[in-house]
This record gives sequence, structure tokens and C-alpha cells, in this order.
Amino acid sequence: MSFRYASLRASFALALAAAPFAAAAQQQVAFGEQAEWQQGYDAASRMRVARSFTPTLSPESVAATEQAIAHYREIVARGGWGQVPANQRLRVGSRGPAVVALRQRLVVTGDLEPNAGGSDVFDSFVEAGVKRFQARHGLNATGTVNATTAAALNVPAETRLRQLETNLVRLRSYGNLGHRYVIVNIPAALVETVENGQVATRHAAGVGKIDRQSPIMNAKITEINFNPFWTVPASIIRKDLIPKMRAEPNYLADNKIRVYNSQGQEVPPQSINWNTYEATKYMFRQDPGADLNSMGFVRINIPNPHGVYMHDTPARGIFGDDFRFVSSGCVRVQNVRDYVTWLLKETPGWDREAIDRAIESGQRIDARIAQPVNVYWAYITSWGTAEGLVQFRDDIYNRDGLGAMAAVAQAQADQEAN
Repeated sequence: MSFRYASLRASFALALAAAPFAAAAQQQVAFGEQAEWQQGYDAASRMRVARSFTPTLSPESVAATEQAIAHYREIVARGGWGQVPANQRLRVGSRGPAVVALRQRLVVTGDLEPNAGGSDVFDSFVEAGVKRFQARHGLNATGTVNATTAAALNVPAETRLRQLETNLVRLRSYGNLGHRYVIVNIPAALVETVENGQVATRHAAGVGKIDRQSPIMNAKITEINFNPFWTVPASIIRKDLIPKMRAEPNYLADNKIRVYNSQGQEVPPQSINWNTYEATKYMFRQDPGADLNSMGFVRINIPNPHGVYMHDTPARGIFGDDFRFVSSGCVRVQNVRDYVTWLLKETPGWDREAIDRAIESGQRIDARIAQPVNVYWAYITSWGTAEGLVQFRDDIYNRDGLGAMAAVAQAQADQEAN
């Protein structure tokens, strides 16, 4: 008897001994389901997605993506995978043909072990497989199949293969990125700091909406502004601020936004005709203060022709969402103090204590980075990892040319807006 099998039997026996009602329950459970639970008790832990320290833009990712393409070509050649019913919410305890279809779908992509595809019971083993699938697709790993997870499960294998092939070209286009650099992967809404070829920190991000896209660019991070003013971009004045003032005349005052003319003189909001676009002639600036200021405590300056930057946000609840395409092109960063600490680690006088003091002062303070840090805003919707996982994200800006996936992303955006 192998050690692994003996260990499983011992674990199962211990579980039965610890539960006084187990004997009665055992009489009601078919032997096949009991054996499946026993198998899942160990296998579910092996299906968890381990944290990776390999950067998305790296030679390791290129090699892993090449391997993933070979594997997905085999899947397509075998006929791909079946569909999972999209109108049923599946969770632990669910039964029926939909669960069988789900099991078979997860087996094809390695999210469930090959011998676990037949039962119609959604058990903890299936839950672990769903969590693994969700983690690989940038979804909250709840273990429950909702409409968003079902949509990701039902993207055809041929589409996923083309997605990998398209993104391999993008990955290969990045050469030597530097000793210390930052990656903003827009479709993943994720920021990585990289040092010596390893990911130092990862941060969830909020990136540009479908109609206000974050640009793809290479630039340098040069400066940190603590407790910054926020100067409202022209696009937001036109699209957001003017309609707000038409509906809520006290909106500027309530949000501590001041109006200035071309001579730098403050102008009363009541003097502006909000039924026209007269307001676009003025500068709008929001006072510092993390409770209202759209940039929170910190702005990270990146000189670039698009006028975008990275920043903190008072709306930190967005970082727990699956869909984080919420900005007007700039990038909002989760755990911004950790991020800024990494950016300033080679700048004398700016350790974590100094950063905390600057934020808590409430005063506008600027810190120039001693050695500007390269930053790459990239558009990577699928890639392989050195750990053997294949990652996918929605083609939110329809840059992969795969219209069906863009339609799914748009439907999710519409659902978020309603």
C-alpha cells in the first residue's frame, strides 16, 4: 500500500471518528460518492493556484506560453470542450446533468483530475476545480459558478488558442526591461513590481473604461506627490463634471473642487453657464484629502504624451471586484503605500516611516525618485506561467480581434453599470 493511499485512508478514518453521526450518514451515501469524496480530500489541495514570482513580461512567460499553445492545439484537435449551462447557478450540493458537464469541462483544461468527470454531484473536489479555473481567469475564487464564470467556461477552445497565439507575439516584443521595473497589465487590471527578474509586489488595479482606455506605453516613473491636488482632465469636465453640475448645483462645493480662470483667479461656480460647454475654458482643481480627492493620498508621476499617471483612490472597494475597468485612463493602485515604498527604496531619506509621515502630515510634499523606474503599460490577455498554469483575461478593449470575447466583456460592463 502506497504512503499516499494509506494517508488518505487514515485521514478518512479520523474524519469518521470525529463525527458521531458519521455512521448513519454513511448508510445513505453510495460507495462511489464516498470514494470520490475520499479522493477529493487530498486532490483538492493539489489544485490550488500557487503564488507565482515570475513576471508576466519575461522569457519564462514566453516559453510557458509556447508550451500552452502546443497543449491547446491538442485540445482543439480533440474537439475542444463542451458547454456548461449558463442559466444555472452551481455550487456545493448542486446535482444534475449541468454538474456532469461542468466536471467534464474542468477536466479538459486540467482544473479537475481526469478520473473525476462522471458524477452529477457538485462536491468539494469540484469546488476546488472551479476555484482554480476562476483564479486562472482573474475572477474571484468563490467556487460557485455564476453567469460570469459560466461565460468564461464557455469561450471556445479555438478562441482561447487564437488568444494565446496573439499574445505570444506581444510577449516576444519585450526585450531587456531593466533591473527594476513596473508592469501594468491592463486587461488583468494588475500591477507588478519586478526586481532581479522576480516579482517583488503585486497590486490589484483600476484601469481605463472601455470608452476611456488606458494607453499602451513605455515610460519612466519620476516623482511621487503626497497629498496631491487633483486637476480635473478636460475629458472628465465634459463627460462627467458638466452633467453633474446640471443635476446637482452644489456638486463642486460638496467635493471641494475649485474653479480657476486662465489668470489663476478663483471663479464662483454660479457664474458659469452649465447648460453650455463654457466650463471647458476653466481649470478645476480638487483640494487634497483622501476622503474626497480622487487621487487619495498619492499620485505617481509618469511623464508621457497621454497625460495619464498612477494614483491612490478613496474608492478602495473596487479592488475586490472582478471587473475593474473604472477609470478615465489613469491607473488606481491597491496598497499604494507598499507600492510607493518599493519605488522609493533606492531614494535616500524615503523609507516607510518617512512615507507614512508625509501622508499623515496632510501637506503637499513631493519626492523625486533618485533613479527613475521603467514602467510598461502592456496589453496581455493570455499567457503561460513557469508553474504550468495558463492565464486568460477578457479582451476588454477588443485588441485581440476576437469579437465574441469583447461582447462578453461589454455585457459585464453593462451589468456593472446597472
